[in-house]
Amino acid sequence: EKLDVELAEMKRSKENGFCCGAGGAQMFKEAEKGEKEVSTERAEEALELNPDVIAVGCPFCNTMMTDGVKHFNKEDKTKVLDIAELIANANEL
Repeated sequence: EKLDVELAEMKRSKENGFCCGAGGAQMFKEAEKGEKEVSTERAEEALELNPDVIAVGCPFCNTMMTDGVKHFNKEDKTKVLDIAELIANANEL
């Protein structure tokens, strides 16, 4: 309530969560062969919700989601912010 936001969960969350693609510092190595990069797929899932902000709690997730949002040319519409940034920007906290 204090953040004055509407929360929405991606379809793969909690116990069915899906990594952003950088877990274990994987972002520092070449992508493995496949149809789609993990970060692109995860960003696509987030963007399906048509968010103004994608909130993340990890610097690796921040980088991967930001790259994914840019991949879909949505950086003008959707921001990727750390949860700490959301709290710092909250009016009443």
